[in-house]
Amino acid sequence: MITVPRGLVLGLAALLSGYHVMLGVYSLGVPAHPGPPLVALTLYSLATVMSLWPTSPMRMPLWLSFFSLAVCVALPLLVGSQLNGADPSGGYASGYATWYVAAVGTLMTIVATRKRQVVAWIGIGFLVVHTVVWAGPAALVGMGVIGSVVWVTIAVTLSRGLARAGRDARQFARAEREATEWQAAQEARLYERQVRLEHTNRLAVPMLRRIVARRGILTEEERQECRYLEAAIRDEIRGRQLLNDPVRDAVMAARRRGALVTLLDEGGIDDIEASELNCILNELAAAIAQTSADTIIARTVADGGATAITVVGLRSSDPSVSALGLDSPDDEVDLWLEIPRLRATASHALGAGTSAARA
Repeated sequence: MITVPRGLVLGLAALLSGYHVMLGVYSLGVPAHPGPPLVALTLYSLATVMSLWPTSPMRMPLWLSFFSLAVCVALPLLVGSQLNGADPSGGYASGYATWYVAAVGTLMTIVATRKRQVVAWIGIGFLVVHTVVWAGPAALVGMGVIGSVVWVTIAVTLSRGLARAGRDARQFARAEREATEWQAAQEARLYERQVRLEHTNRLAVPMLRRIVARRGILTEEERQECRYLEAAIRDEIRGRQLLNDPVRDAVMAARRRGALVTLLDEGGIDDIEASELNCILNELAAAIAQTSADTIIARTVADGGATAITVVGLRSSDPSVSALGLDSPDDEVDLWLEIPRLRATASHALGAGTSAARA
C-alpha cells in the first residue's frame, strides 16, 4: 500500500492556509474597519497552527474541533460585518476581501480529515447559511462557497474510505495470521503423527510378521513380548513429550523386570526448549533405571510451575497385586522425584529427591 508522508500533507495544508492569510492581509484596505478582519486573521492563524501541529494525534481532540468551529463561525461575522456597507454583488463578492470563505473551507477540511466530520459539516453549513443571508443564493458560486463544500465532502469521503480500508487491512492481516498459525499447528500435528507412526511401525512390524508367519501360534515368551510392545505403543500415545530413546530403554527394562510403568503427558512441558527438554528426559530415564519400585508413574505438571515432571515409585509387599496393576494398602513409596524446568538444578534435585525417597 502506497502512503503519503504525514509531513508532506501537513506542509501542503500549511501553505494553503498561509495563502489565505496573505489574501486577508492584502485586502485589509477594503473593509470599513481593519480591526475585525485582523482579529479574524489572528484567530484563523491560531486555529490552523493548533490543527496542523505535527505531534498531535490523528483524531482531533473534541475541544480543538469546537474551537475550530467557533473560529469558522466568527470569520464570516467579523469580516462580513465590515463588508455590509458595500454591494455584495459588486467587487467584494468576487474579490480578495471574502478570503474567509476559502479559509473556512480549508479549516473544516482539516477538521474532517482528522475524523471530526460532524463538526466539519456544521461549520461549512454555517458558512452556506451566512452567505445566503448576507449576499443571496447566487453568491454561493461567485464567492467560492460551493468549492469549500466540495472540499469538505471529498475530505469526509476519503477519510471514511481510508478508515474502512484500514479496518479491512487489519482484518485481513489478522485472518492471515490465524490461517498461518492454523496451518503451522496442522503441520506440526501431522509431523508428530508421522513420527509416532514410524516409531510404532519399527516396534510392531517385526512382531506382526512373526505372528503372521506362525499363524498366531506364539510361545509364552512371545506373548509377553507382545504385551511389552503394546505398552510401548500406548506410551507413544499417552506419553508424547515424555519419551526419548533413553526413556524408552529405561521403561522397557523396568517392564522386563516386572514393573508396571505409566507415562502421562498432560501438556505441561510443550513450551520447554528441545535442549532443556532432552536434559529433563535424561534425568527421568536415570530415575526410572535406578529405582527398583514395582509401580512407576511419571507425569507432567500442567500448572506451569517450576516443576516439569513428577515421578512416583511404589513398592508393593505383594508381588501378585503389583502384577495386576493394583495398589495395595501396604504399598511403600520407593521413589518421589520432582524434576524442575531449570537444567542448572535438575541434577541436584534428582539426587536429593531420590535419596529422600529411599530414606
